[in-house]
Amino acid sequence: MLRRLFLAVSLLLPQLILAQPDWKVVGQLKTRDAKSIKSSTWSIGGETLDRDYTDYQSYKSYLGPLGAKRIRLQGGWSKCEKTKGVYDWKWLDVVIPDAASRGVAPWVELSYGNPIYEGGGEAKLAGHIPTSPEALAAWDNWVRAIVARYKNQVPEWEIWNEPDLNPSHTGKEIGEFYIRTARLVKAIQPNARLIALGMASVTRLDFVKDFYETLKKENALDLVDVMTYHGYAHNPDTSYPRIEEMRKLVWSYKPGVVFMQGENGAPSTPKEITIGAMRDQDWSELTQAKWDLRRMLGDHGRGIATNLFTISDIHYAAGDHMVGVNTKGLLQTNPDKTIKRPKLAYKAAQHVFSLFDDQIERVPDVRPTVNQETVNGFAYRHKSTKGSLVTLWSKEARPAEEYVAKPTMIAIKGQFKTPVFVDLITGKVYEIPKKQCQQSGDTWTFSEIPIPDYPVLIAEKSAVHL
Repeated sequence: MLRRLFLAVSLLLPQLILAQPDWKVVGQLKTRDAKSIKSSTWSIGGETLDRDYTDYQSYKSYLGPLGAKRIRLQGGWSKCEKTKGVYDWKWLDVVIPDAASRGVAPWVELSYGNPIYEGGGEAKLAGHIPTSPEALAAWDNWVRAIVARYKNQVPEWEIWNEPDLNPSHTGKEIGEFYIRTARLVKAIQPNARLIALGMASVTRLDFVKDFYETLKKENALDLVDVMTYHGYAHNPDTSYPRIEEMRKLVWSYKPGVVFMQGENGAPSTPKEITIGAMRDQDWSELTQAKWDLRRMLGDHGRGIATNLFTISDIHYAAGDHMVGVNTKGLLQTNPDKTIKRPKLAYKAAQHVFSLFDDQIERVPDVRPTVNQETVNGFAYRHKSTKGSLVTLWSKEARPAEEYVAKPTMIAIKGQFKTPVFVDLITGKVYEIPKKQCQQSGDTWTFSEIPIPDYPVLIAEKSAVHL
């Protein structure tokens, strides 16, 4: 079934023939199931099951073959507790163990509010946290119950989602709520990793500062293991200066906090069709795939983990923050939320998730030298073979439907025996002609390499999976 669907997607592939006419195709990147990947920093979004906007049973067969090692889920207090004091876990019981059985570890976000309690907040994006004594006590009880039930299957818990979207929330208020919740989690699951803060924006440093000041005053900085943020941008490469400012601020309170892009992805349809972030411009399956690759490898090259948003298109219903279909999914849906087919971005993500596992390490003190100022690049090596890999892409604008690849000279210190060029969308691997490769000591110079507006690789052939 999956093979037939991928064949259908391949018929939609644009002509991404970047290599020069005399370049020989020497292979195809091999994708790997999550079970066959020991570990990696990649996560896939599985959000909104708490509001029934996606259908896990329809997309679960795509989860393992995608190759991500983690999945972000939302706990859904309101869905679990529809009658005061009575919990219904059936919906989570068919998701959390199933994902884990596919080699994909769930990390669960504790949210949203529950309107059955006065002052219980709202069960939607940008909803308020619970505030009344009764609602906070009920929240505490639910947090204890969900952690106790899934502590052996969920190694990480994120506390709330995009708290800064609600204009009445303050960093201090969220800090106090975070401490309250985190201590409940730790009391039941001492080895749990705790994730803050799910920031919608990467510019609200005032909010972040007030949050960490609150934790510092309460001697609770030890309750943060991972810092998540979102911050959508039409050109993903423009985000990083503000992200680095945020990282510097957070590390001033607690050095070494792991940074993770907690939710990011691009739409795949024109603006008339999609909802959600970046809906003000037209997108396609090609520009979605390009954008996703740039976000993933822009993060990875800077030592930032990534949760790619999201596995399935999301059908938001009336009463939430927005209404309609958010087409950022890697899988296209039918009107009933079942899966129609994988998109181009699914295939592109497979290539990255399969290749950049724990065997590929960054070499941050080595950066490629290029003769095009708009070309971005990061250096890696394979831990076992020591073979080198270099990611490269043109970063000057948002991904385009049509783009003329830039002939680029790249100089890099590394180990190459048989250098190849890898297209991360199609997965095609090309031999780089010897006339375009020169070695001087441990420095290699590659000339007239076509660099598009999405990541490609120059790699030692033995360092990639064919």
